[in-house]
Amino acid sequence: MTVRDPRAVAAIVASALFMQNLDASVVATALPAMARDLAVDPAQLSVAITSYLVALCVFIPVSGWVADRYGARRVFMAAIVVFTVASGLVGLSQGLPSLVAARVLQGVGGAMMVPVGRLLLLRRVRKEELLSAMTWLTMPGLLGPVMGPPVGGLLTDAFSWRAVFWLNLPVGALGLLLVWRLIPEVERQDPGPLDARGLTLWGLALALLMAGLETMGRPIAPQWFAATALATGLIAAVLAVRHSRRAARPAVDLSLLRLPSFGASMGGGTLFRAGASALPFLLPLKLQVVFGLSASASGAITFATALGAFAMKPLVRPILKRFGFRAVLAANGVLAAAGVAVVAAFTPAWPVAAILLVLAVGGVTRALQFTSLNTLSYADVPGEKLAPATAMSGTLQQLGQALGVVLGSLALEAAVIATGASSPGAREYGIAFFVAACVVLASVPSMLRLPLDAGAGVSGHRR
Repeated sequence: MTVRDPRAVAAIVASALFMQNLDASVVATALPAMARDLAVDPAQLSVAITSYLVALCVFIPVSGWVADRYGARRVFMAAIVVFTVASGLVGLSQGLPSLVAARVLQGVGGAMMVPVGRLLLLRRVRKEELLSAMTWLTMPGLLGPVMGPPVGGLLTDAFSWRAVFWLNLPVGALGLLLVWRLIPEVERQDPGPLDARGLTLWGLALALLMAGLETMGRPIAPQWFAATALATGLIAAVLAVRHSRRAARPAVDLSLLRLPSFGASMGGGTLFRAGASALPFLLPLKLQVVFGLSASASGAITFATALGAFAMKPLVRPILKRFGFRAVLAANGVLAAAGVAVVAAFTPAWPVAAILLVLAVGGVTRALQFTSLNTLSYADVPGEKLAPATAMSGTLQQLGQALGVVLGSLALEAAVIATGASSPGAREYGIAFFVAACVVLASVPSMLRLPLDAGAGVSGHRR
C-alpha cells in the first residue's frame, strides 16, 4: 500500500524527522548531567552539539546528488538506519572522544535524512500546495521540540542522560517501517558526474571554520589550532566559491542565490537561525546552573517555547495570505529579536508564570519565522533545481544552528572574561542572550530587500 496525498507523505516523512528534532532539543537539557558523568565543563560540552551539526554541514551538500543517483526513498531509509544506530552508540559512549565520534556518525545519517526527506515531499507538490505541505511537514516534527525538554529532563533525572539517546531506537524503527510500507519511490533524476572536488573543498571549509570557532580560546586543543583552522578554512571557502562558479554541474549551485526569495532565505535566514539557535543551548544551562533547577524542572520550563511554536503552525497560512512574506519576515524578525532579548533579563526572582509567558510568545514568533523562511526558500525554485536547492538549504540551516551553539558558547565565555567572573552567572548569561538577540535583528535588512510580491504564488497574498 502507498499514499500519494502530499499531506500524508509530509506527515510520514515528519515522523522520521521527529527523532532528529527530539534529539536536538533533549541534548541541551541533558548537557549538565553529561558533563558531570564525563567530567568536563558544561559549556565546553557544546562540542557534542557542534560536532553533530558540523557533520551535517559537511555531508548535506552531497545529499541531493546521492538521492538523484540512488533514489530518494532508498537513501532516506538508509539515513534513518544510520541515524538510529548512531543514537545507540551515543548512549554507550564512555568518554568525550567516543561521544564526539558517535555524534559525527549521527550527523552523517541526519545529513541524508533531512534534505532527502524534504525532497521526497517537494517532488510531489504543486506550488499552490507548497505552504500547506510544509506546514504538515513541520507540525509533526515540532512534537520533537515539544516533548524534548520535559522528556529529556525526566529521563535524565530518573535514569541517565544515555536514555535520552536510546529513545531514538523505537522512533527510528517506526519511521523506517512507515516509509518502507507507505511511501513510493520518486522518479530518479540524472545528477551527472559527482563534483568530488567541490564537495571536498566545501566540506573542508565548513569543518575547519567550525572547528576553529569551537576551539577558540578553549583548553581543548593546542593554542595554535584555532587560528590555523580558521585561516585554512577561509582559504578553502574562497577556493570552493571559485570552483562552484566555474563548474558545469557544481555540488553547491551558487546560481540559486540569484533567485531573490531563495537568496534572502539563505542569507538572512542563516543569521536568524544563528541567533535563535543560541537560545535552546543557553537557556537549559542558565536554568540549571544559575537558577539551580533540576533537569526535569528546566525541561518543563523550556517546554513553553516549543508549545508556543506548535500553537503558531495553524495560523501561518492566514497570516502570510493577509500580509505577504516580506512584511511578515521583516516585522516578525524584530519581534523575535525582542523575545530573545527579554530572556536576557531572567533572574531567579522572576515569577515562573512570567518566564513561561515570555518563552511561549517567543516560540510563536520564531515558529512563524522558521516556517515562512522554509516555505519561501522553494517558492521560485524550478523543478530541475530542487535537489541542489534542498542540499544548499539544508546545509545553511544546519550551519545556522551550529553557529548558534558556537555563538552562545563564545559569547558566554567572552562575558565571563569581560566581567572578571570566575564562572558564568545571571549577568554573563544575560550578555550572551543579548548578543544572540542582536544577531537575530541583523537578519531583518535581508527581508526588507525582498520584492513586495515575493512568494505570492505560494502565500496567495495580493497587494
